[in-house]
Amino acid sequence: MTDMEMLKTGWKKWRFDQIATNVNVRIDNPSESGMEYYVGLEHLDSDSLKIRRWGSPDDVAATKLVFQKGDIIFGRRRAYQRKLGVAEFDGICSAHALVLRANPDVVLPEFLPFFMQSDLFMNRAVEISVGSLSPTINWKTLAVQKFALPPMEEQQRLLDLYRAIEKNLIALGAACEAAVTLENSKLETALDSISDERFLPVLKLVSSGPRNGLSPKVNSGKKGYPTLSIGAVRGGQITAKGNTKYAEITKEQAEKFALKKDDVLIVRGNGNKQLTGKCGIVGTVPKGCFYPDLLIRLQFDEEIIRPKFASLQWNAPRTHQRLVSRAKSTNGIWKINGKDISQHTLKVPSIEEQDTLLEEIKTIQQARSDLEERKKKVQTLKALALKKIEQGEGVCLSTKPTQ
Repeated sequence: MTDMEMLKTGWKKWRFDQIATNVNVRIDNPSESGMEYYVGLEHLDSDSLKIRRWGSPDDVAATKLVFQKGDIIFGRRRAYQRKLGVAEFDGICSAHALVLRANPDVVLPEFLPFFMQSDLFMNRAVEISVGSLSPTINWKTLAVQKFALPPMEEQQRLLDLYRAIEKNLIALGAACEAAVTLENSKLETALDSISDERFLPVLKLVSSGPRNGLSPKVNSGKKGYPTLSIGAVRGGQITAKGNTKYAEITKEQAEKFALKKDDVLIVRGNGNKQLTGKCGIVGTVPKGCFYPDLLIRLQFDEEIIRPKFASLQWNAPRTHQRLVSRAKSTNGIWKINGKDISQHTLKVPSIEEQDTLLEEIKTIQQARSDLEERKKKVQTLKALALKKIEQGEGVCLSTKPTQ
């Protein structure tokens, strides 16, 4: 069966390098780029085209890519995370991304990002990724993949539908952000009301730690005990789903580094200075899960400070900034150590005051959770709408790159 026989009327197959251009403009010294914004993969949200967060070029080192307003920033590393965003400003981004620019003779520039969010494109992106621990897409391989696109008038019709859904998602996303802002404001106001005399060093607040984790060789066969990747530290929580690896270690090692509920894990080092020192509190993790050397564990004494209160305060902007000011850069990686953490200070009001504040913040977090649930439902609707992109062909052809 030929390509033409497989295609819906008016649809046409194109190589991806005919659909989009790979804008490979590199800059070796980010702090001298003259740019105001840096977008790392950590700033891109899965299945969202909106870039809501960014950093500063002064916070990163090593080679980065230059992008312009309107370009697509696509996370070519770990494509299964489905990270891509449309730039609303000029800046630089991680070299683990591709900067793509639509060919307007083939595809509507605003339609292309939605096409790339479809399962048709994303499944292919995952298939052509190479590497076991950190699968990555090679542009030469992506460039020769063939995809069917609808005619321009059909692209416009679908684009109108996708825009309407995306507008709803952006509004819900903004509401979620507002809830986060309210939570941070509530916490900062409460901390301001506590006397500076209540600042205590971390070493006096813990029953155990700080202690680095264990990083044996991991495997892709789920052999041994589960462990975490650094991506598990997210939004003040430990999210094991999608961030779990396996390693063969002894029973004694597994017991020594096994995670327990309310453990607090701190990012020891990161290429992005503002992610260094962030923490997450352990909730539910796989049975026998241990933590890696990329993270440092603290076990807070609950009779002095509630672990939840400690973790919330730890990630609060001003508190985190005090810690990250101690970070040192080595080969482009910002790091803190156990001594930095031991000397770091937190404000410690009475347990009753801590519990009262936690209850108030819990109410805000519940409202945020409700908004996020509504957002998930709209995302499901969007996923169904994106299926229309797959209706033009029966099979997406692949072509091996030329040698």
